[in-house]
Amino acid sequence: MKAISYSRYGGPDVLEYGDVRDPRVGPDSVLVKVRAAAVNPVDWKCREGHLDGLLEPVFPVVPGWDLSGVVVQPGAAVSEYAVGDEVIGYVREDFLSRGTFAEYVAAPVRTLARKPRTLSYEEAAGLPLVGLTAYQTLVKVLQVKRGETVLVHAAAGGVGSVAVQLARHLGARVIGTASDHNHDFVRSLGGEPATYGDGLAERVRGLAPEGVDAVLDTVGGDTTKVSANLLAPEGRLVSVADPAVVDYGGRYYFVRPDPEDLLRLSELAEQGVVSVHVSETFPLARAADAHRLNEEGRTRGKIVVTVDWESEPETG
Repeated sequence: MKAISYSRYGGPDVLEYGDVRDPRVGPDSVLVKVRAAAVNPVDWKCREGHLDGLLEPVFPVVPGWDLSGVVVQPGAAVSEYAVGDEVIGYVREDFLSRGTFAEYVAAPVRTLARKPRTLSYEEAAGLPLVGLTAYQTLVKVLQVKRGETVLVHAAAGGVGSVAVQLARHLGARVIGTASDHNHDFVRSLGGEPATYGDGLAERVRGLAPEGVDAVLDTVGGDTTKVSANLLAPEGRLVSVADPAVVDYGGRYYFVRPDPEDLLRLSELAEQGVVSVHVSETFPLARAADAHRLNEEGRTRGKIVVTVDWESEPETG
């Protein structure tokens, strides 16, 4: 089958499009015919070796953790899915090798949920990682309550844009940091925009003089420190970008696959609570260009790689 892979750490140029071995379907997995796979910052960070101490690579590595597609073969022990079922997945394992930038993926059942009927394959592929990150941090870690004020950083990005929508659904007031040209987008999601950069603390205090009840930090560095100083008494801070958040009394969180959480996100998407903005799509063969664009860090919503099965031969 065709896939994108890399045999050593490095920049986007190490990504190669070509044939790799077909995946084997274990008892607790299903073979998914991939229709789309989203790009996330963690993909290029893994490719550059930044997570080498956390996830062992088994080269060649096929990158990608997000997908949407169709089940073509259930594993021997699988009763949850049948041939033809449309699914989404955050297909992460404890090593790097069998990613989603491929024609087919053998996905463990624990990483999947049914695809939202109201989303296209491209939109659905952009939901799992960012949706789970937003849902687990807001609901399980920060435990956001109705009437609270929540500060979401990079509110126009993948995680941030979903987090704004979820926090509003939970009944919170949401302040979202974003560049000026993304302010209208943040407003369309239900958030109150605040320009990031110098003077951010003053701008947020102008909107919430008594402090914010909860902060979701997706940026790290100085943003984490500033966030800690913006908390109201008993305020909570979580970062998905900077482990140093613990030095400021916050919690560092690394998203994990959870089929129940993913199904809940699918339901919320069908209810119109959560939408996914796809800023640009690339064919599978141009996944390196998708990585380059994602590394620029200015994406509104998601970048998605597609597998065009009308023009690419089926080899599974």
